[in-house]
Amino acid sequence: MTRAQAQGRYYEDFRVGDVYEHPYGRTVTDADNVWFTNLTLNTNPAHFDYAFAAQTEFGRPLVNSAFTLALVTGMSVVDISENAFANLGWDKVRLPAPVFVGDTLYAESEVLEMRESRSRPGVGIVRFRTQGYKQDGTVVIEYERTIMVYKRGHSPRRLRPRPKGAE
Repeated sequence: MTRAQAQGRYYEDFRVGDVYEHPYGRTVTDADNVWFTNLTLNTNPAHFDYAFAAQTEFGRPLVNSAFTLALVTGMSVVDISENAFANLGWDKVRLPAPVFVGDTLYAESEVLEMRESRSRPGVGIVRFRTQGYKQDGTVVIEYERTIMVYKRGHSPRRLRPRPKGAE
């Protein structure tokens, strides 16, 4: 693991055209789907009612698409937003294929655009295109995300406690 990966990338570490294959895949479980659906008060039975879902063209419950967005965004943090000051938005969100319980998702992001912040000198603004895809390579989500990222030397210091008894 490189130093940038261990501590996150700062604005200066990005270049337009860079592509990051995010290192972690994640298999979606039934508990993920049902809990997320209930936590967000999504009452569409296609996500949690197996008898209802069996009557749809899919024949089984669909994974909540907001969970897919949250999971794929989370997968990208280690590479692109560990040192984010703020998310500015998600745009052009597309869901070209469904996700089902048991699918394993992976993701990658490309740097599309960068600029200095006009209002905050300690951060820059970076826009990314992220794709999430299943174990067979089928793209299940794609979106653009814009974030404010700290410049090196401008982020809050990460506190790391020392073990008791260490001097």
